[in-house]
Amino acid sequence: MAADITTQPIKPRPEFAGILKDDVRFSSGRQDTADRVNGWFDQLVLQSGLGVQPVVLILLSMLTALAVGGSIFVLQENLLSTAFGAIIGFFIPLAVVLYLRGRRQTQILNQLPAMIGELARAARTGRSLEQCMNLVANDTPNPLGGELQLCARRMAMGLSPEAALRDLPERTGIQTLNVLVTALTVHYQTGGDLAGVLDRLAQTIRDRISFVGRLRAQTSASRATSILMITVPIGVLGFFILRDPSYMQRLMSSGWGRYSTFVALLLLIFGSIWVVRILQNTAKS
Repeated sequence: MAADITTQPIKPRPEFAGILKDDVRFSSGRQDTADRVNGWFDQLVLQSGLGVQPVVLILLSMLTALAVGGSIFVLQENLLSTAFGAIIGFFIPLAVVLYLRGRRQTQILNQLPAMIGELARAARTGRSLEQCMNLVANDTPNPLGGELQLCARRMAMGLSPEAALRDLPERTGIQTLNVLVTALTVHYQTGGDLAGVLDRLAQTIRDRISFVGRLRAQTSASRATSILMITVPIGVLGFFILRDPSYMQRLMSSGWGRYSTFVALLLLIFGSIWVVRILQNTAKS
């Protein structure tokens, strides 16, 4: 005869909240140039959803650089083409992680309206905020469901909803979640009509997604042109280096060659930074 097993709900245990550890990051909070680069790298790894430490991605990039550079050295036995191949190989894992982060953020943004609508329906049943969050987290698929489950587990460990949800926008890279976190925090502190606020927020996010989709469709040609402006010069340089390893040596042997190459690289760096900033401002959601 099967035993009658009843599942008891998990009660918050504030005494265990102190054992939660922070993520291991390179950024130290100094706010200088090097620290901002480290912070960007930390956010890239965190928002990609890979679940690895930043040092793992650095080691993978170094191994890829060694593999690509070593292969080119075996084929051509030229240090310049080997260095160029190593640089390209180092950035291959970073490009893959950038693609994974963008795809994950798109999925989370598309899941937001349905998740907020379900959270509003759960709030109408009279459940507490912790119970609503736990219910919605279990019903929402990944990747958004995994982030909500982490918040629900933190609240079960004894953290307040404000502390459990505070870094949700940073972990996902979706700035729209700041509005959701603020609404939930204010409701937890002061109360109010949470269901009505969530319904309006869900409709606002649907309108925002529709607007961003139209904006990206209208600016797709401009963004493609900007990406080509950055990648084509690097691709042409790599083609000549791999095709004729002595090409750069002959170019650098003359004064005008060194001067024109230096000016071109400087303009490419400044132009790339400018274009990347424009694309980042356009892609913010």
